[in-house]
Amino acid sequence: MNKVTTLNQFIIEQQANVPQATGGFSSLLHHIGIAAKKINREVNKAGLVDILGRAGTENVQGEDQQKLDVYANETFIAELKASGECCGVASEENQDVVVFEGEMSRDAKYIICMDPLDGSSNIDVNVSIGTIFSVYRRKSPVGSVATLEDFLQPGCDQVAAGYVIYGSSTMLVYTTGNGVNGFTLDTSIGEFCLSHPNVKSPAQGKIYSINEGNYEKFPAGVKKYIKYCQEEDKETKRPYTSRYIGSLVADFHRNLLKGGVFMYPPTNSHPTGKLRLLYECNPIAFIAEQAGGLATDGGKRILEIRPETIHQRVPFYTGAKDMTGKVMEFLKTFE
Repeated sequence: MNKVTTLNQFIIEQQANVPQATGGFSSLLHHIGIAAKKINREVNKAGLVDILGRAGTENVQGEDQQKLDVYANETFIAELKASGECCGVASEENQDVVVFEGEMSRDAKYIICMDPLDGSSNIDVNVSIGTIFSVYRRKSPVGSVATLEDFLQPGCDQVAAGYVIYGSSTMLVYTTGNGVNGFTLDTSIGEFCLSHPNVKSPAQGKIYSINEGNYEKFPAGVKKYIKYCQEEDKETKRPYTSRYIGSLVADFHRNLLKGGVFMYPPTNSHPTGKLRLLYECNPIAFIAEQAGGLATDGGKRILEIRPETIHQRVPFYTGAKDMTGKVMEFLKTFE
């Protein structure tokens, strides 16, 4: 019988490899796992209770909030505060950063940036949705209240990043800069169990993911790349397959495992892109690179961009190394 490694066991084993570890970071990841389980429970019964549908408010992006969005946001904030290891949170759902002012939280060493429920427009049609999170060490002095500068760090300063995908099964995928590991929730025991150790993304795949309904609004290089994907070429095994779900987590997760490229370029209506740097692009980029892939805004490495605001948007291209590199070639050639 194969040994089952739970998320908590894995965290403890990894902690043992870091002599200076105090257990604080491990506790933080444990509480993230708890929040994910709670949200998974509500996602699974969303059609049976009054938690599905719109909450009647908009988030700071001007997007209608779903009731499940609100629940996910409140659940993660509550768990992160309870951990005692987090001094503040930047969330897609909040205009400003949320700082925890209790004595225990002031002594915490970490801040979190998160999209508590990515792909929320898919909630009421039962399509995969997810949570994205990013962990940084605070810059402000321990013992004080977190400041905005704690959150405006480039992605290369992340100490961990991950996502949870709520689909046919629920998975938590994360990295601490030493590879990518995936855990599937076993509902019979209520534990995330290691199912995808040391994930490596294929350098070349056959899937391209983009909302082709916006084709006329795309930059010339993106249009040319799409046509390249659609052309027949036996040597490069084209045409490629177009797959787009409309949930960053779901699209990226599929491409991570199977090999593909995800693209969200600038458009006329969103000239700087639509995805948020801090809590969408940075964590996904960290995972992509740790799995052997690339992540770029079309010219610059995502993880090297220094954010100016917590809700800053950027163009985003990520996935298999060779495919993402080819996208960059087209963008440079046809800029």
